[in-house]
Amino acid sequence: MAAVSVVGAFRRDRVGAVSLCVVGFFVLLALAAPLVTALYGKNPTEHYGQNEPGLLSPEGLPVLPNGGISAQHWFGIEPGLGRDVLAQLLHGIRTSLLIAVASAVVVAVVGVVVGVAVGYLSGLVDRAFTFVCNVLLAFPALLFLITLGPVVQTRFVGPGEDEPAWMQFTVLVLVFSAFGWVPLAMVLRTLVRSLREREFVEAARALGASRRHIVFRELLPNVWAPVLVHLTLAVPAMVTTEAALSFLGVGINEPIPDWGRMISRGADVFHDDPTYMVFPGASLLVFVLAFNLLGDAVRDALDPHTVR
Repeated sequence: MAAVSVVGAFRRDRVGAVSLCVVGFFVLLALAAPLVTALYGKNPTEHYGQNEPGLLSPEGLPVLPNGGISAQHWFGIEPGLGRDVLAQLLHGIRTSLLIAVASAVVVAVVGVVVGVAVGYLSGLVDRAFTFVCNVLLAFPALLFLITLGPVVQTRFVGPGEDEPAWMQFTVLVLVFSAFGWVPLAMVLRTLVRSLREREFVEAARALGASRRHIVFRELLPNVWAPVLVHLTLAVPAMVTTEAALSFLGVGINEPIPDWGRMISRGADVFHDDPTYMVFPGASLLVFVLAFNLLGDAVRDALDPHTVR
């Protein structure tokens, strides 16, 4: 009955429903990007402007108006290299979502395990947890991300070699996860400390239930709501951070399509070709806004006492 009431509350929230549709549309495009670009007849890495005459001027700018928008290139072409903008956009959301979702999964696992364990055990474990959280929260995570890229490049990649794509993704996921689990674990620790004093937990103890039974059967089923809310709000934050890192040149490198790097390139040529920045900028804005509104709708649906 509780699940039915939550679904009903979510359906009555028109903003939440629209946000869910927008997020679902972006996710569908990300999953189907290879198929869509194959049907479209373009790929995100080919330099169409350099390979086909008449698309780029000698200065590297699209010859056609509005960034080279045409029947062959629906969103135009990239200044300089002449890659198709639509193909880059479709594959760029795959990059952002892959990193954000992988990080969110690790955050959920670590946050739930640590938060529930610390909340149930307390004592010395709780004091150690508090110390670690304070250190991580005080640590400049963005600065760490910016400086880590060159360090990894120097230590693990040979001179003249490009950093493998899997290494770039792995570094971002690990760093996002290393700092992202702390807020979730702190929320769950407080919630579990409250739940362990409730009547149903006391009754389980009185019946001789083991710690394993109490944790997995009594506590975990009651913490899924804050986990879901946290993840729906954490994913867009990770997408934005990943785009910001690529904008600064320390995120995902060429030739992997990435929205942040597209926006960075658009900023360089904005005076001569403002159209190129519009598509990745608008896409990132719409996606993050929709995901944040979806997170608010999920929180309101799970907490009927919330007042906007």
